[in-house]
Amino acid sequence: METLALTPNAAEPALRSPEAQPVLLTVDDEPSVLSALRRLFRPQGWKTLQATSGAAALELLQEQPVDLVISDMRMPEMDGAQLLERVRKAHPHTMRVLLTGYADINATVAAINRGEIHRYIAKPWDDQDLVLVVRDALDRQALERQNHALQLLTEQQNAALRDANQSLEQRVAARTAELQQLNGMLETSYEDLDRSFMLAVNVFTSLLELRESPGDASTRSQGHARRVAALARDTAERLGMRSHDARDVYLGALLHDVGKLAFPDRMLSRPVSAYSVDEMARYRQHPLDGETVLMPLTRLQAAARIVRQHHERPDGQGFPDGLQGEDIVLGARIVAACSDLDGLMHGTQAETSHPPQRARQILRGGRGTRYDARVVDALMAVLEAADAAQDQDKLIEARDLRPGMVLARDLLSPQGAVLLAAGHVFDDRLVRQVTAFAQRQNLRLSLHVRAATPTEGRPD
Repeated sequence: METLALTPNAAEPALRSPEAQPVLLTVDDEPSVLSALRRLFRPQGWKTLQATSGAAALELLQEQPVDLVISDMRMPEMDGAQLLERVRKAHPHTMRVLLTGYADINATVAAINRGEIHRYIAKPWDDQDLVLVVRDALDRQALERQNHALQLLTEQQNAALRDANQSLEQRVAARTAELQQLNGMLETSYEDLDRSFMLAVNVFTSLLELRESPGDASTRSQGHARRVAALARDTAERLGMRSHDARDVYLGALLHDVGKLAFPDRMLSRPVSAYSVDEMARYRQHPLDGETVLMPLTRLQAAARIVRQHHERPDGQGFPDGLQGEDIVLGARIVAACSDLDGLMHGTQAETSHPPQRARQILRGGRGTRYDARVVDALMAVLEAADAAQDQDKLIEARDLRPGMVLARDLLSPQGAVLLAAGHVFDDRLVRQVTAFAQRQNLRLSLHVRAATPTEGRPD
């Protein structure tokens, strides 16, 4: 009985190009068998090499890559089991096939174990069965090559991304020192893949701020996305949204203005109320541009929908689609209210900024028309709770910071950039980083802190 056995390339990926013509090596001490195999494989478009002994086969394998070795079991000096065992060790990426008419089951078992052979076909073989088995082996190898090529491409892209990030940090070190410090602090809050993902989202939100012109206009939106995201997340939780959905709201809030990256600098440096007619038309397009940027990312599908709809209104007077009521996703209704509140207080909506209480009054005035009534009520409850918590805040110097303390308010640089968002719980590493930053910048850095609660320290 003769058997054909296959093994996938588990130990080492094939080095040949996936598009290369398959190369088979047939090994048998009978020339008539080799001739029969060559005639069988020639119409399939496979290149066939031949060897009449195991030693000759090993020499051929040293000279050129081979996709598949087909060896007879019974050969003098070196049998098929011994040959395939040596092929497995020296060329683990090469598929191995055993043809055997050997009746001794013990020899067949030894061949399977030593050569890692998993299938076999009896001799004399059926031509169609043999071709199908070989084709299956080559298909498996082609898939493994493609997988290996994709893995290499991923590693190269990751390496290129790391190099690009390092190069970018070197080129703009003077202008992005605060952003680098922020990234370093944020990294302590994330774990494994989620850490890298959330850091990338935060970098997106920082790009818009980096583009703005110097002067008073540049401080209008410093930290805007993070403030809106924190408010939106807390409002979503107040409304009873599940943690996963609240996280999508947080991401949508962080990225709600990503479509503005296409704006010219003159638009980014002015409030919306100062836009010309053409600029306003461009402004109304940014929710669509933001959705387009985010849609290819699977983890941001829900956030992309929020980005598209965050300028819609319950009364149908919003844009870009004129949706109304419940047709607008709840996350977008939350982000709309939180974003406008922050814009009113920091002057991104109009030339004049408003005190917090006046901004809240304006928001209440749009309850049920411009803003969802339930969202406004929940947001006001969040703000009242925050006001009460701030009454218990303690102002300390950076040198007095201790692990376990909670940042009660955003930590800002002298230029107004957000170094660390409120809610972070300080550990040993973060305390050292803040202290070192204050010393390096020669700053008298003051922080508002409070004692930790069970809900503190959640990842942003």
